[in-house]
Amino acid sequence: MKIGIVGLPNVGKSTLFNALTKAGAEASNYPFCTIEPNVGIVKVPDKRLDVLANLGRSNKIIPTVIEFVDIAGLVKGASRGEGLGNMFLGHIRGVEAIAHVVRCFDDDNITHVHGGIDPVGDVETINLELILSDLELAEKRIATEEKKAKSQDKDAKTKLSGLLKIKAVLEDEKPVRTANLTDREKLLISRETQFLTNKKVIYVANVGEEEVGDAENSPHVQELKAYADLNGDGLVCVSAKIESELSEMDEDEAEIFLGDLGLKESGFARLAREAYSLLDLISFLTTGEKETRAWTIKKGTKAPQAAAVIHTDFEKHFIRAEVVPYEDLVASGSWASARENGKLRTEGKGYVFQDGEVTVFLTSA
Repeated sequence: MKIGIVGLPNVGKSTLFNALTKAGAEASNYPFCTIEPNVGIVKVPDKRLDVLANLGRSNKIIPTVIEFVDIAGLVKGASRGEGLGNMFLGHIRGVEAIAHVVRCFDDDNITHVHGGIDPVGDVETINLELILSDLELAEKRIATEEKKAKSQDKDAKTKLSGLLKIKAVLEDEKPVRTANLTDREKLLISRETQFLTNKKVIYVANVGEEEVGDAENSPHVQELKAYADLNGDGLVCVSAKIESELSEMDEDEAEIFLGDLGLKESGFARLAREAYSLLDLISFLTTGEKETRAWTIKKGTKAPQAAAVIHTDFEKHFIRAEVVPYEDLVASGSWASARENGKLRTEGKGYVFQDGEVTVFLTSA
């Protein structure tokens, strides 16, 4: 999974990116200090893997990962090249979701490009730039497909129909994801064109260190949450400063620190969970002496396609899957005991995997 991090300058994007990835991206109190996009791979926290690894005496643990792409702070006019502008928008066209960092705390020592804290105003500034960038792209694609459609290319006609719908919603300053496209239009357009406003969005409310335990009651956060709910977007509250401090601690220290703040988990853990939920993703698990591992699939994935995530040949040669829910396997204490206790199920090609199920695939090859 790849997530692009966007936001205005000085909202805490690069500080948060540093904390998540420990990549050392430059984070300074002036606009556009992040010239090139920073990319970092982050392991997704999953305590189930540690438990299973202990049960199976695994030699290693392999969690799923999220790739974060952090680009320069965007400003009004970015789609027209303002402030280093549109060149940066191309860096996030290939991501699955956008994490939009929004400053929700007051600090006279940190410059705000608009002179004051206005979460929804900040969001609308960025969203308009994404819409304008998409509109420019849509117009280019329409010109291309119009030429093809004249030669009676059926796919070109379908794409042109969808692109005209997209252009209409963008001109109305609405995101591409609100366009009423047919399934065929969606399929053909998505193969060739990555629209920024067609991606899922998670608003990351960057709150003050002293607010993190009660962030939901912050007026700035409540304002942003109402906006996110209205548009069907996700929202998590984090303190980039606290995440930065956590990144320097070992696991035990971090757990104590979070407990002192009244938190059960880090901001990144909440962000990862929100991303999985928004993108309709789940994890199934495998475990053995060699390794314990989490694998990411879409909700609704059937057993052969889940097997293909491990190895493409597994789908072609799929016979059946042996499945035990995580809680049942832990309660049983071992795979053999789960089988003896009747907790292990044998599932065929039509079985739809659920989150946290532990499995062994049987194939003919």
